[in-house]
Amino acid sequence: MERSEAYYFSAALSCAFLASCLLFSALNRQQRSPYMDEAFHVPQAHAYCEGRFQQWDPMITTLPGLYLVSVGIVKPAAWLFGWSGSIVCSTGMLRFINLLFSIGNFYLLYLLFCRMHHKKAASGFQRILSTLTLAAFPTLYFFTFLYYTDTGSTFFTLFAYLMCLYGNHKTSALLGFCGFMFRQTNVVWTVFCGGSVVAQKLSEAWKAELSKSKEQKNSPAKGSFSELIRLFRFLQAYLMSLKNLTTLFLLTWPYIMMVLVFFTFVVLNGSIVVGDRSSHEACLHFPQLFYFLSFTLVFSFPHLVTPGKMVNFLRSVQKHFLRYSILTTVSLFLVWKFTFAHKYLLADNRHYTFYIWRKIFQRHELVKYILVPVYIFAGWSFTDALKSKSVFWNLVYFLCLFVVTVPQKLLEFRYFILPYIIYRLNIPVPSLSKLFLELAFYILVNVVTFHIFLNKPFQWPNSEEIQRFMW
Repeated sequence: MERSEAYYFSAALSCAFLASCLLFSALNRQQRSPYMDEAFHVPQAHAYCEGRFQQWDPMITTLPGLYLVSVGIVKPAAWLFGWSGSIVCSTGMLRFINLLFSIGNFYLLYLLFCRMHHKKAASGFQRILSTLTLAAFPTLYFFTFLYYTDTGSTFFTLFAYLMCLYGNHKTSALLGFCGFMFRQTNVVWTVFCGGSVVAQKLSEAWKAELSKSKEQKNSPAKGSFSELIRLFRFLQAYLMSLKNLTTLFLLTWPYIMMVLVFFTFVVLNGSIVVGDRSSHEACLHFPQLFYFLSFTLVFSFPHLVTPGKMVNFLRSVQKHFLRYSILTTVSLFLVWKFTFAHKYLLADNRHYTFYIWRKIFQRHELVKYILVPVYIFAGWSFTDALKSKSVFWNLVYFLCLFVVTVPQKLLEFRYFILPYIIYRLNIPVPSLSKLFLELAFYILVNVVTFHIFLNKPFQWPNSEEIQRFMW
């Protein structure tokens, strides 16, 4: 890191932390008591703080990583500073754990941008601005200030990804286990780390294969059916080689061990979910992928919704009309047969998804079908943004994206945080104008959402409890 870049980074981190501390203070003054899922997480953390590790709230569906880390931070701090009484594991103190995680996330994002986008690809200022922007990503940033699992889950997953990129695969798998302890579905991103290692080796071998073809002047046209057939033949030949399989195993065995631990847990537990399973049953909810693409289109609009992108999309439709017709037909079928509305989505009017569903999807029966062209454009623009990555990397990423979204019945924007961040990290570094626009949009969304949360409370009929709107 150059000296000027170090100064800019320190200034950005300091400003972000100061703004977060001020917002943290305002939120804790307005909402002192546990809110929403905090009503389960905070008492469970209290039990762990008091050494009652056998006590478990059956309504909690994630593993105890958040509470273990909280005790591991709060207890030594209490001994060091002489704290005692209710302050030790108070709601505010527990929320502050996530604020610490958010600082870690800021630093990890910067390191990831430095690793993936070297000096030739991006300036130091672009990397810092990209870090500041992604750290302010509204869905993740909001839950920094509540005692939820998202910030810690993101921290360990990003840390695991960083170690994977540096080739420290045993450390990466261990950090992946920590992420798994925060949220079970994070095992998918451990698989992604291992898969990206395999994808890199395949890409290197594929490039060597293509260079031979160029020398022999018999390379098939890019994107042609013959190239696809050749790709499959290459994969078959590569994976039939014992030497290649041994190399891949030696690189990825820590991730394989982590996956085996996960499957052992599922077998012993009888499910991926701990605690209450009635509201977290897996299903084939294919439109979740469409919702994620739409979510990404909105929050990444400076990169995905540009005049050039739209012109190229229309040209692509014109050139491959039959292909898009088939894709549209399949999408309509998936929307028709596999659209589900979870009971929480329909009943809980504290979440924005409740109003999105009611105001858009429930406005008319045909709305969900009318949106299919938007989904297709979002999908095209999304894949186009990742075209700089190899075909093997894209295959691994989209498989992981499918696994982490489609089985979820509940439309919950928090489930989109990690796949969005992984996508955003891997697209080419945008121009400064796009980054400033993206950052301004994120700040605006954060200002609006926190203003609504803090200053627009409401009450349910027959209840005196204060309710607040949130993601």
